[in-house]
Amino acid sequence: MASILIIDDDVTFCMMLKTLLEKSGYQVTSVFSPVEAKRIIESRRFDIVFTDLRMPDISGMELIRLIKNKEPKTQIIMMTGYADISTAIESIKKGAFNYIPKPLNRDEVLNIVQEALEQVNDEPLEKGTTHWNASAYLEGIGRPSQRLKEYIELVAPTPMSVLLVGESGTGKEYAARFIHEKSKRARRPFVAVDCGAIPSELVASEFFGHVKGSFTGAISDKTGYFEAASGGTLFLDEVGNLSYNTQIQLLRVLQEKSVKPVGSNREVPVDVRIIAATNENLQEAQDKGDFRNDLYHRLNEFQINVPPLRERKSDIMVFANFFLEQANEYLDKSVAGFEKDVEQVFLDYPWPGNLREMKNMVKRATLLARGEMITWKEIPEELYTRKSIDGEFALFNKEDETQAIQKALEAADYNKSEAARLLKIDRKTLYNKLKLYNINVPGKDM
Repeated sequence: MASILIIDDDVTFCMMLKTLLEKSGYQVTSVFSPVEAKRIIESRRFDIVFTDLRMPDISGMELIRLIKNKEPKTQIIMMTGYADISTAIESIKKGAFNYIPKPLNRDEVLNIVQEALEQVNDEPLEKGTTHWNASAYLEGIGRPSQRLKEYIELVAPTPMSVLLVGESGTGKEYAARFIHEKSKRARRPFVAVDCGAIPSELVASEFFGHVKGSFTGAISDKTGYFEAASGGTLFLDEVGNLSYNTQIQLLRVLQEKSVKPVGSNREVPVDVRIIAATNENLQEAQDKGDFRNDLYHRLNEFQINVPPLRERKSDIMVFANFFLEQANEYLDKSVAGFEKDVEQVFLDYPWPGNLREMKNMVKRATLLARGEMITWKEIPEELYTRKSIDGEFALFNKEDETQAIQKALEAADYNKSEAARLLKIDRKTLYNKLKLYNINVPGKDM
């Protein structure tokens, strides 16, 4: 059971939020003073901490520092009645997962808790453990899906490195986990790394580990991703986002099969199988000098193209019903299915966000459904009244989106991860929008 701490000097508000979270199955502790908050943070570990931004004697920003020093994996959600962009950015820069404005919306609270818990579970795993849930993966029945399955089963038992290529949201990580589960390393760790989410100054520490005192903030020894995955599989998601310098370091490790933690003189042997994924054209990146040719060939011993949802027409309703089943379980509902006209909309829609978009849309429609079936009333209007931009389907107005993205990037000092959080979209969606609208981001690796 996930553990949550609420810190707020408004006792009534605190108890209302505690009641909501407890009814949703979480173990919740609430405190009303910063002094008590400090004491309990030192004595106990929590998965998530909700904290007010402004309290007597101590700020939410200071609490972020205290919590992260004690337990880096804890996800912090800031609550504020002063929800402006500068405040949100500062809290995220200090290490907060996200922020939520008061008064709180019930559904938004539960969604942000679920997202935060997914981040907790995405941390590097201890040896011999995995967060993989086979019920979360569906192969599909159409020819493209069956071809994908055939390639996975062909390469899985081998030691070959695999490069998964496909649009954002097509399920590349699920495919990577499936390869791992069918490999000889299945009983060893599967460690997933989001290559675009690691700050450039922390790349070496995250990948190779560090020893206590090796740099400011290194308060204890840290095991890097490679060592954590030794004996198993290391999944490098969006590998095209790695800086050129990081690519050189990665190539060295793959060649020598050992890592040197930051601040240490010892070489640590590692044995990992690499599965990488990208939604970019790495061959074009090589031509531009953005991606090393030798690293590309190291990663691409066997390439699998993960098809977009629009090319898996016969699977669309299979996936939709699969996600409906998941949503029913998650929301404790019993929606039976989709009305025929909704099914036709699903079949006609191009699904630019692929499986991720469908999963989120079905979850929302399930929440809104009042009867046994999902109707037109529960699905977004954009699914059947969309506009075309240069022959491609888009969900929003290009001019409005471009302006919103540029403002968020400026406010976030061009940090893409922070900008995505301000826009309330995931980072991969932001990357797609930057490419779609040709928005250049100056001087940033992230």
